[in-house]
Amino acid sequence: MKIYAVGGAIRDTLMALPVHDVDYVVVGASVDEMLALGFRPVGKDFPVFLHPDTQAEYALARTERKTGVGYRGFMFYADPTVTLEEDLERRDLTINAMAQEVDANGQWFGPIIDPYNGQEDLAKKVFRHVSDAFAEDPLRLLRIARFAARFPEFIVAAETLDALKAIVHSGELAALSPERVWQELARGFIADKPMRMFQVLLDTGAAKALLPEALVNELVEESYREELIAYLHASDVRLENRCAVVLMHLPAQEIRDWSEQVRMPHEVRDFCEIFSTLHQLTMQHKDGAYQANGVLTWFNRADVWRKPERAQALMKLAQSIGVQVSRLNEAMLAAQQLNPAEIIVRLSEVDRLNGERIKSAVEEARLLAIATAL
Repeated sequence: MKIYAVGGAIRDTLMALPVHDVDYVVVGASVDEMLALGFRPVGKDFPVFLHPDTQAEYALARTERKTGVGYRGFMFYADPTVTLEEDLERRDLTINAMAQEVDANGQWFGPIIDPYNGQEDLAKKVFRHVSDAFAEDPLRLLRIARFAARFPEFIVAAETLDALKAIVHSGELAALSPERVWQELARGFIADKPMRMFQVLLDTGAAKALLPEALVNELVEESYREELIAYLHASDVRLENRCAVVLMHLPAQEIRDWSEQVRMPHEVRDFCEIFSTLHQLTMQHKDGAYQANGVLTWFNRADVWRKPERAQALMKLAQSIGVQVSRLNEAMLAAQQLNPAEIIVRLSEVDRLNGERIKSAVEEARLLAIATAL
């Protein structure tokens, strides 16, 4: 039995990057042997075990065969006779198909095992797929797009780009679960250069299948891509910020429709929708001549009364990409300083109270504060 560290951990070590997670492959062992050594089984689709002391995951070397559609449509074969090279062959990219042996103390030792020339592609900064089986898994397209955002200096090999286009042509992107699509896109959003992810999606034809149509129509314009690159660079690296900047030209309803398709978390969706309406409001009043009614409508939509931190984050994001919101910010602070309880007390002295009357009085007071600040 031999144990190897494989995949991204080897790649990141060679690139002098921090290694956060290590994948281990066990060659020459059976399930019974792993259990006898105290490993705890956790894999549902293939044999994966937790180390009895470190709780790290160890997988038996395996091969796979396409049996259905989507990234789950595979049958796995794990056996002591499966070699390390066979296990590495099923991986996506050559730079992720390297390994190094691990001793009994968990230390890596010996030469890098690199049967598919991953070190050469790493030096050349090339994403190249390992085998023809690459095109059988549609999830790999999203992974490559996300890798492009994380490692923007890398290029996609011509033959790998053809394989990605074949994935799109097969129609198997439709078999991906919405949650998995969002997971990969979200990681690309907060990577070093998110526009590289979108460029791969455009180059392969996957953008039309995965992104809102209106966004795709904008992304094909070079001038828009350049503008978006600048905005993304200026914004804080937070998921909701990056998403909001990318989607800000879309109507709120289109953002909601797409968010439901990819199962976007509600807090991210709401942030994006509200930022879109803020962007539209500022574009309609570039001269700064805001109408108090319209501003109050946006404040209510953003719920600046109960979620002031989010409101400040929205304003800060707008400022970071050059949108003038200083007057809106002043109006918001003025309206937020009003105390609804005091308004209710004053109202109760001269009028009979009911829900509608209270709401109306608070709205009128806020509207006056906004108009005065503007």
